[in-house]
This record gives sequence, structure tokens and C-alpha cells, in this order.
Amino acid sequence: MSALPQAAARTATTPAYPLPARPAATPRPRLRVVGAPAQARSRAPFVLACMAVLAGALLTALLLNTQMASLAFERYELSNELGRLRQDRMDLVAQHDMRSSPTQLAAEARRLGMVEANGTGWLRLADGSVQGAPAPAGG
Repeated sequence: MSALPQAAARTATTPAYPLPARPAATPRPRLRVVGAPAQARSRAPFVLACMAVLAGALLTALLLNTQMASLAFERYELSNELGRLRQDRMDLVAQHDMRSSPTQLAAEARRLGMVEANGTGWLRLADGSVQGAPAPAGG
């Protein structure tokens, strides 16, 4: 029991661990001259750059839109021309078919002075013989 009062007495008077040394008080710095604050930058260049980008974007959009409208008109015109050419081709094919019919060919031949053959014959080139029953045309 005698050790307990001594330990309590020792902790009360002296710390168990030494305290760190306090830094020495630094003297206050002397007063010094401070320059004037820097001028704030002007916003004008930034605003002008933003306006230039916006104007460029609008101009580009306008040019693209104009070009697209021009190409659309040209496409429309070419489509109309293609339709006309298709119709002309169909008309020419129909006219060719009509003129190629046997009755039209016979009428055109008579107009040119041709007469119908009475019989048909074929010439065989291998031996030079005549096949069929050819007869002279009467006219």
C-alpha cells in the first residue's frame, strides 16, 4: 500500500513523458510595400471569339442548307427528265413493235414494189444443193 501513494504523487508533480520544447516565438515580420493588384483581364477577346465561332457555325449551316436545296432541285429536274426519257423509250419500243408486225412489213414491202414469193427454198452451202420448192415470184 505504500507504493500506491508514491505513484499518485509522482504523476501529479512530474509528467511521465517529457513535453516537446516550445518553438521560440518568432518576431513579427516587418512591414513591406505591396504592389497594386493586377488589372483584371478584359472579356472582350473571349466574347469576340465566341461570337466568331457562332457566326462561323451559322454561316456553315446556311451554306450547307443552300447546297442541299440546290442539289434537291437538280435531283428533281433529273428525275423529271428521266421520266420523260423512259416514256420516249416506251413510245419508240411500241412504234418498233408495230412496224415489225407481219401485216405492216407486207404493206411496206408492197409500197416499195416487192411481190410475195410463191414458194420457199433454201440453198445448202455445204454441197450447193437447193432444198424446198422455189418458184419465181409472179408480179
